[in-house]
Amino acid sequence: MNKYIILSVIILIFNCCNFENPSRFSQDAYDDILYSVSDEKETFKDIIDQYKGRKVLIDLWASWCADCIKGLPKIKNLQIEYPEVIFLFISVDKNRSSWKKGIARFKINGEHYNLPKGMSNGSFVNFVNLNWIPRYIVVDESGDISMFKATNALDKNIVKALKKVK
Repeated sequence: MNKYIILSVIILIFNCCNFENPSRFSQDAYDDILYSVSDEKETFKDIIDQYKGRKVLIDLWASWCADCIKGLPKIKNLQIEYPEVIFLFISVDKNRSSWKKGIARFKINGEHYNLPKGMSNGSFVNFVNLNWIPRYIVVDESGDISMFKATNALDKNIVKALKKVK
């Protein structure tokens, strides 16, 4: 009997670990609606598909998030080191005016979109299990997720994923 319990726990742990490192976004995540700076609605799939053939660093952030703001200098350094990479900033600000003011205030260069439901609702945030920001994800040239979960802009896995040749 104990063997079966232990085996079940091992299988459960293995499956949980696989979920933490998906290689593709779910269809529900792709279908989630984001807003552009010009207030146009777009699906995440439409946004990410326009960058196929290029690496994309996704920075999930908010204008009110102190850790997000502290990470910006490192992200700006990465932009200089990797000019070929698309830097896609997705804000979880519920107030779009605060989001837009944050972009200007912190002089954030890159592609900008907003998840209007914030960081606790929606298919995209559910897929990435967003329980902390900032959160960084790297998508490779094929549109596959090459680095799924970093919460520190100094995480060595970000640079590793950006350097990785497809």
